[in-house]
Amino acid sequence: MTSLDLALLYLVAAVLGVVACRSLKLPPMLGYLAVGVLIGPNALAFAHDSASIQYLAEFGVVFLMFVIGLEFNLPKLRALKTAVFGLGLAQVVLTIAGAILGNALLVAGFAALGWAWDLGWRGALVLGAAMAMSSTAIVVKLMAERLELEGPHGRLVMGVLLFQDLAVVPLLVLIPALNSGAAGMADALAVAGVKAAVLLGLLLYGGQKLMRWWLTLVARRKSEELFMLNLLLVTLGLAWLTEHAGLSLALGAFVAGMLIAETEYKHQVETDIRPFHDVLLGLFFITIGMKLDWHPLVHSWWLVVLLTTLPVLAKFALIAALARLFRSPPGVALRTGLYLAQAGEFGFVLLTLGAQQNLIGVPWVSPVLASMVLSMLATPLIVMYSNRIVMKLSSSDWLMQSVQLTTIAKKSIKSEAHVIICGYGRSGQNLARLLDGEHIPYMALDLDPDRVRQAAAAGQSVVFGDAAKVQSLMAAGLARASAVVVSYPDTPSALKILHLVQTHAPKVPVVVRTIDDSDLEKLRGAGATEVVPEAIEGSLMLASHALALVGVPMRRVIRITRDARDKRYGLLRGYFHGQDDDTVDELDQARLASVTLPTASAHSGRPLDELALQALGVAVVSLRRASGKGQPVDGATLAGGDTLVLSGTPAALALAEDRLLVG
Repeated sequence: MTSLDLALLYLVAAVLGVVACRSLKLPPMLGYLAVGVLIGPNALAFAHDSASIQYLAEFGVVFLMFVIGLEFNLPKLRALKTAVFGLGLAQVVLTIAGAILGNALLVAGFAALGWAWDLGWRGALVLGAAMAMSSTAIVVKLMAERLELEGPHGRLVMGVLLFQDLAVVPLLVLIPALNSGAAGMADALAVAGVKAAVLLGLLLYGGQKLMRWWLTLVARRKSEELFMLNLLLVTLGLAWLTEHAGLSLALGAFVAGMLIAETEYKHQVETDIRPFHDVLLGLFFITIGMKLDWHPLVHSWWLVVLLTTLPVLAKFALIAALARLFRSPPGVALRTGLYLAQAGEFGFVLLTLGAQQNLIGVPWVSPVLASMVLSMLATPLIVMYSNRIVMKLSSSDWLMQSVQLTTIAKKSIKSEAHVIICGYGRSGQNLARLLDGEHIPYMALDLDPDRVRQAAAAGQSVVFGDAAKVQSLMAAGLARASAVVVSYPDTPSALKILHLVQTHAPKVPVVVRTIDDSDLEKLRGAGATEVVPEAIEGSLMLASHALALVGVPMRRVIRITRDARDKRYGLLRGYFHGQDDDTVDELDQARLASVTLPTASAHSGRPLDELALQALGVAVVSLRRASGKGQPVDGATLAGGDTLVLSGTPAALALAEDRLLVG
C-alpha cells in the first residue's frame, strides 16, 4: 500500500468503528480497538503495523499526557490530596506488588509440579503496572452521563484516576531500565531520577512565567493559526527535550500541560488541542488492536478468561478495601472498586513498552491484550448494575441512604412554601442570602461534603444530597415547595431534575441557570418556568457599564437594560398588582395578571393566536396546563383549566380577560 492508501484505510476503519460504537452507546475507544483487530495482519491483513504508523500513533499518547497535564493543577490536587496520594498511591503500589508476589507463587507451584512458568518477575512487574491502570476515558464519560462526578465515590474515583495517570511517567522510565542488572537498573533509575528532578525543577521553577509571557505574546497577534502552531511547538518541543534527556516523550508533554494549566489560556488550549488528541489517540488504539492475534486466543481461551476475571475481581476487592481503610462508607468503597476494576488505555502503553523491551514473551501479549479489552467492554455493564451489586454486597448501604434522606427530611419538615436550591455554589449561596433577607425559607442540596459541613455549621439551611435523585427532592419537601432553582449550569442534570419535578410536583415552578441560550427550547420544553443564561446577563451588564462610561445618562441606561430584560424574561414584564403595593399606580404601567379558563371554556380547542390578544396590547408571558405543566406559547392550542399569564396595562388586561372568559 502507498502512504495515501494506508491513511485512507485507517480513516475509513476509524469512522466505521466510531459510528458502530456510538450506535451501540459504547465508548469510541472500543471501536478503534475492534477495527484494529479486523484490519490487522492477524485477521483480514489489510494493513501492517509499520514503524511510521507506530511512531505517529505515539503522538496520541503525547497529547493524552498533555491533556492530563492541563488537568493537573495545584488547586485540584489540593482538593483531592487524600484520594490521589493516599488511595491512588496505595492502589498502584499494591497492585504491582501483588502481581510480582502472585507470579512468584505460581513459579514455585509450577516448579513443584515439574512444569515451567515462563514469566519472570520483570514481566510480572510490567503486567502489574498495566493492570494497575484504569480507563480514564470510559469511567469519566460514564460518570458524567450518570451525574456522579461530584458524588462521594465520584471524587474518590477521580483522585485514583489522577494518580494512575501521574504514575505512568515514572513507570515509562522504570520499564526500559528493567533490562539492566540490579546494579545497572539502580544506576539507570538514579540517573533518570536526577535528570527528571533537574529538568522538572528548571521547567516548573521558571517555566510558568515564561509560558505565560510567551502565550500572551502569541495571543496578542490575534491569529488562531499562529496560536495553534504555537501549541504544537510547545507540546512536541518539550516532548523532544525530555526524550533527548533520556526520559520519555510523555513526560515532556505532561510538563507542557502543567505549565499551561497555570495560565489564563488553559480553557482555550483544551478546546484547540482536543481534535489532535482525539484523532491521534484513536490511531494509537487502532495500532494496539492490530497487535491482537486471535489464533492463540482460541487455543488459550481459558487463560484469557482467567486474565480477565481474576485481575478485575482482585482489583475491585483491593480498591474497595483500601477505600474502607481510608474511612469511606461501605457503599462508597464498593462503588469506587467497581468503577476502577477494569484495565485502562495507559495499560496498553505500558504493555507495548514491555513487549518492545522483551520483558514479556510473545505468547503473553495477545491473551493479556484480549483480557484488557474484555474488561473495558464489561465496564458499562458493571457501572449500569453497580447499585444492585452494592445493595447485595452491603446490607448497610440502604441504611446509609436512609439516614441521609432522614437528615434532609428532618431539616425540611417544618418548611412550607420554601424554595429548593439545587447546588450551593456561589450562585446558590447568593440566592440563599437574598431569600434570607426577604424572610423566605429555603432548603439547599449539595454534593460537596466540605461545603455542606461549613455552611451548616454557619447555620445555613443546606444538607448533603443529590438533587437529581427523586428521593432527595421528596425529602427536601418538593410537594410543599413554592419553587425549585437549579443554580449550576449543567443541562443534563437540569433536564433530569425537571423530569422529576414534572412527574411528582408539576405545579411547582422551576428556574434553571445555563451558560448560554443554546439549550433554551429544550429546557423550556422539559418544563422550565424560566431559563437564565449567564452569557445574556453578562452582556447586559457589559453593555450598561459601556453606555455609562460613554456618557449615556444613568436613568436611560437602567431603562435600556430593563427593557432588554423584559424582552428576554417573560416573568419580568411588569408585576402582579396587589392591594398592598407600595408602587405608584400608573395607568400606563405594564403589569402581570393571570387568567384561568373555566373547564367548559368556549375557547377549548382553539389556537391561542386566533384570539388576537396582541391587538389589544397584551402579551402572553406563559401558559400552564391544568396539570401544572408548562406549555410553549407559540402555536399553543387552548384547553379548559389552562392558566395564562398576561402582560399589559390595566385597561388592556381588562379587555383581554373579558375576551378569554366571556368570549
